[in-house]
Amino acid sequence: MPRPLPSPHPVAVLVLPGIVPFDLTLATEVFGRAEHAPGQACYAVTVCGEQATFDTGPFTLGVKHGLAALKRARTIVVPGIDDPQAPISPAVRRALAAAADGGARIASICSGAFVLAQAGLLDGRRATTHWLAAPLLAQRYPDVEVDARVLFVDNGQVLTSAGAAAGLDLCLHIVRKDFGAAVAARVARLSVVPLQRDGGQAQFIEPLDIPPDRSLQPVVEWATRNLHQPLSMNDLARQACSSPRTLNRRFREQFGVAPVQWLIHARVRRAQELLETSRLSVEQIVEAVGLGSAANFRAQFSRVTGVSPSEHRRNFGARGGQGSPNAPRSPRR
Repeated sequence: MPRPLPSPHPVAVLVLPGIVPFDLTLATEVFGRAEHAPGQACYAVTVCGEQATFDTGPFTLGVKHGLAALKRARTIVVPGIDDPQAPISPAVRRALAAAADGGARIASICSGAFVLAQAGLLDGRRATTHWLAAPLLAQRYPDVEVDARVLFVDNGQVLTSAGAAAGLDLCLHIVRKDFGAAVAARVARLSVVPLQRDGGQAQFIEPLDIPPDRSLQPVVEWATRNLHQPLSMNDLARQACSSPRTLNRRFREQFGVAPVQWLIHARVRRAQELLETSRLSVEQIVEAVGLGSAANFRAQFSRVTGVSPSEHRRNFGARGGQGSPNAPRSPRR
């Protein structure tokens, strides 16, 4: 006799004023599509909120369930909100805190991390959010260890993710933890996305090519045009009509890194573009970005981005057969 399947795992997706509809939809889609087998749902998904209707701007969203649904949920997902500084109501704060005390797993997508922080659920924990909002999260909630580089952070009971597609990565990560890789793979195939990007992967590489006061812009633009060349500190200093010591100080003041670090960063950013938009081999990309050897290229790329070049190309690379570094980008989420 086959063993009976467990009852569907109850998931509650919390709607708040200013809800980001995309975040709401991806959570309900991922958990709603997860099945042990056709017709055998892994999760029972409920959408709930303090109000019956929410104005999203383009449309009005109706919600059938109140905050009591959070008491019954074993997993709660908090999508992003338009204004991360908007206060949540005392009722929502109490409901989230009570759910956490009761052992519920609580996950946020994008700016939903601010909601968790307001409820006190991120104090003393490492967390992430969209990179644009990360400085604000760190400023408003100094007890939270904000990591703006990663796609998501899994603390066990409390999980946070970066913006947009990173929420999809987090939801697939949860499905994989709960029911295994096969179930998560089926959901990913239905969503036409990679099974999972690792949580430690960088959200992006911060654009260090535009200095804040633009005084270094000429040397930055020159270096960017000559990444294929073996540029030295002295080369950069001559181009900037400066001494190496002065240039080092100015780079640290404006970028927070030394010129050599900035140069590696710029080479990796260019390599990302080539991996995404061309069919160039690793050896050709190494030559184009001036990272010396394939081994050094892979080491520097992985250190800066958190993933290997092959993983980056697999997730974001062009699908066409173009061999030019200027081949058009393929659409991606």
